Amino acid sequence: MKRPFILFLLLLPLGHTRGQEAANRRGTDSVRIHFRQGEASFDPAFRGNGDKINAFTLRLEALLSDTACRVRGIQMVSGASPEGSTALNKKLSKQRAAHFGRYVGERFPGRDIPVTSYTPGIDWERLILLTEEDPAVPLRAEALDIMRHTPEWITRDGVVTDGRKRRLALLGGGRTWRYMEGRFFPEMRSSMLKIWYECVHPEQRTDTVVVVRTDTLAVQRTDTVTLAVPATRGRRPFHMAVKTNLLYDALVIPNIGLELYLGRGWSVAGNWMYTWFRNDKRHRYHRIYGGDLEVRRWFGTKEGNSPLTGHHVGLYGQILTYDLEWGGKGYLGDRWSYGAGISYGYSAPIGRRLNLDFTIGAGYLGGEYHEYVPGGWCETHRRECYLWQATKRRHWFGPTKAEISLVWLIGYGNTNSRKNSKKGGGR
Repeated sequence: MKRPFILFLLLLPLGHTRGQEAANRRGTDSVRIHFRQGEASFDPAFRGNGDKINAFTLRLEALLSDTACRVRGIQMVSGASPEGSTALNKKLSKQRAAHFGRYVGERFPGRDIPVTSYTPGIDWERLILLTEEDPAVPLRAEALDIMRHTPEWITRDGVVTDGRKRRLALLGGGRTWRYMEGRFFPEMRSSMLKIWYECVHPEQRTDTVVVVRTDTLAVQRTDTVTLAVPATRGRRPFHMAVKTNLLYDALVIPNIGLELYLGRGWSVAGNWMYTWFRNDKRHRYHRIYGGDLEVRRWFGTKEGNSPLTGHHVGLYGQILTYDLEWGGKGYLGDRWSYGAGISYGYSAPIGRRLNLDFTIGAGYLGGEYHEYVPGGWCETHRRECYLWQATKRRHWFGPTKAEISLVWLIGYGNTNSRKNSKKGGGR
């Protein structure tokens, strides 16, 4: 009887201690937001960023308002994908952290919470983790070996001769790199905000704070070799399109257009057309030349596609001259006619670098034109004569623009994902 009684006395305080530990609760919560390629500003409309940060804000506010809970710290990890130079990716990483940090600071002003920031530039650790989780990566074992054991830069006599990114890009003739470019690189252009909290609830307390854990990614740093080398200049993304309006082509009006993406969803486009057709026997003339200049705002672009893919609205101005006559009455606009309007369209991917753009525009078209009729042969001038009938002014309100354009995407990084192009944009 004596020995069991002593054992009971020893276990009693231990049980009390374990009960106190059970009343304490520690945990983590996190949110990840994504950025467009080459951009550092926080866009709430991109990939549901606004909804994710709003939900995270509500959870964090619940923790901060609970007197039994204390936020022990916040860590911010902002990375970039491997395209571009080391210096550019490091700059993007820092800028993304700064933009996200300012946004969080505005949502929680005056809070004394310790915040640490990690801006690695190219987020190799996340790429390794994504590769480990996807068994379909071409030459997956070799890729992991390169990322884990090859230094980021290898130099000889102060000159960069090889490195992790180069070997990864050459692996399998580029198959591994292209697979990662379509599936993993968009995930690396992101910032993750992770919080550590502790809640101490006495046993008599029944109210608890429920924190839903979303998008939590545990990253452990492995052996990393860092060499001081001069930054190399890389290629920055460049998005431009060359196009032709198939509707005008069908009417024997050759035309060409150029569009340049300016960033942040904006582009500027210019189109020009020219044709001269004549048939003396029937007095048929077909002369048109002119063009338009348009500023467009793009939205609704699917991840992995060119920024010149998806829905767009625009504001355009146009000028043209014409001479149209089909054996009866002719219309001659020998001075520039002018117009302006608004447009809406959708550019659907039909290939990795090909789109089909459907656009309609409405607005005003005005200018002076002459009505005439063919007058037959003039012996005095030894040529055909045309009899002037009237000079009029055109004031037209309605459709002034129609396009079904074949678009060729050119420039570094200006492509659609194969998956989306096969499905007509994935919409």
